[in-house]
Amino acid sequence: MNKIILNNPLDMHLHLRDYDMLKLVAPLSSKQFSGALIMPNLVPPITTKDMLKDYKKRIQLSTSNDNFEAYMTIFFQLYDKKFLEDIKDDITAIKLYPAGITTNSDGGISSFDIETLRATLEAMSDLNIPLSIHGESDGFVMDRENEFLPIYEKLAVNFPNLKIIMEHITTKEACDMVLKYDNLFATITLHHLLITLDDLAGGLLKPHLFCKPIAKRYEDKKALLFLATSGNDKVMFGSDSAPHPTSKKESCGCAAGIFTAPIALQYLVDIFIKDSFDENQIKTATKNLQKFLSYNAVKIYGIKPTKKQITIVKKPFKIPANYTYGDIVVTPMDANEQINWSIL
Repeated sequence: MNKIILNNPLDMHLHLRDYDMLKLVAPLSSKQFSGALIMPNLVPPITTKDMLKDYKKRIQLSTSNDNFEAYMTIFFQLYDKKFLEDIKDDITAIKLYPAGITTNSDGGISSFDIETLRATLEAMSDLNIPLSIHGESDGFVMDRENEFLPIYEKLAVNFPNLKIIMEHITTKEACDMVLKYDNLFATITLHHLLITLDDLAGGLLKPHLFCKPIAKRYEDKKALLFLATSGNDKVMFGSDSAPHPTSKKESCGCAAGIFTAPIALQYLVDIFIKDSFDENQIKTATKNLQKFLSYNAVKIYGIKPTKKQITIVKKPFKIPANYTYGDIVVTPMDANEQINWSIL
């Protein structure tokens, strides 16, 4: 297998930031993807229709040369049904952050009391607006995702008609949880399919592998790989590509986030295809990759992606040392390394 054609690839968890950073990173995604679900955690976060429309216009200006759809989200608050009815046609999901748990999430939710959340979540259920969640507690860093699993369970049981997306799952237990309830779904990142905590901190510290949720153990990566490559309908690709200026990554107080957008498709092809040795295995692997990269997201979110074919060829590609726009410099994961596949 020397060539794979991907139909309408989708990135269902993407950070584009804003202004000059947006101008740098947005085209790197729009050239390769049919569309992406855009995260709302700017400063200030996207919470109104006017903010949403203004941000989408800025994205469209930065991606105008490509056939690319920005699927928009707003930052979860206790919205009333009237507000949600007015904005529902402009959004694909609402993103919930626990307060202070990740970049620009200080305005997030501090209590997961069901009665406090009920009116908003029932309105979302009625209007078929999915709930996307960064699922971590404020506990010990390696345990945060598993400590949040009972909250996913509580939400799934209390709001059975609400589609709940467990964003960027990282543990074996989270893989088990997403299969437990019909209304739970999940995104899986590229980097959590590739690395463990040992890659980040087992030798010299590698700041460009630091993210939240933090990479976990080998057995967790193994479970993620199995779920992602199995063809399961409940999981989809979400890069969580999260650019920061190199100066904020290579510093004390390293910012959390891994920039993978320019290399995601090449690596995913390698992950799905590398253990396929005959025609039937390659056919199955390619089918499962297409589900993970597009078909599952289309069904889960009920979206109609713009038509785009991306050809990936078996040709070595050296990852650039950095990407720049004006004074902005961003370093990708595995900078200066060589990977086996290239985008034609």
